[in-house]
Amino acid sequence: MVYLLRIGKESDVFTFPQAAEPLIGGFSIAFSPRTFQRVVILILGAILWLRRRTITALLALVAPAARGHWSDFHRLLSRAAWSMWPLGKVLAGLIVELIPSHQPVVVPVDDTAVGHKGRRVYGKGRHHDAIRSTHRHMVWLWGHQWVTVAINVKFRFASRPWALPVRCALYRAEELNRSEGRRHKTPTRRAMPWMAALIPWFPARKFILVGDGG
Repeated sequence: MVYLLRIGKESDVFTFPQAAEPLIGGFSIAFSPRTFQRVVILILGAILWLRRRTITALLALVAPAARGHWSDFHRLLSRAAWSMWPLGKVLAGLIVELIPSHQPVVVPVDDTAVGHKGRRVYGKGRHHDAIRSTHRHMVWLWGHQWVTVAINVKFRFASRPWALPVRCALYRAEELNRSEGRRHKTPTRRAMPWMAALIPWFPARKFILVGDGG
């Protein structure tokens, strides 16, 4: 499946390389055909745009190829029906293939806080900022706390392994879960289902879970 995208003049046509088609096409199982076409547009924009990758910035770059109203692309992340589980399985499979079969798969799990000051931002709370905090000075910020499950991969061009994320989940404060009638889950509990899923997905591989004191 080849994606032809017109950008700028009509004579300027950008295509995904053939080597990238199986990589991108594999994620189509989680979307409807119409939704996946919008996902492809955003993927192209994310590849070409080197600054902050917001939906608005990506659309400004690939506007001639983005059919439909700009709000359709915003609703892709907020209202469109698609599942993270098949996406995570496809992505994890592509990453696990990069690791020799005789080596264990190292799975780091960590959480990170991202600041959001808007009044209508859902799920925000008061979180510890581990990057700016020290042993003597504790820094807090208002925003989201994301729990990330990654897989370590060693590349030839890097001296240290890279942790490639395969899944992230929003940690919700206990007060928010109580108000919405949801059982509260700690960051560790948020990550456990994904670690439990990796084992049956790849029964022939051995996994090592790595995390900090939290």
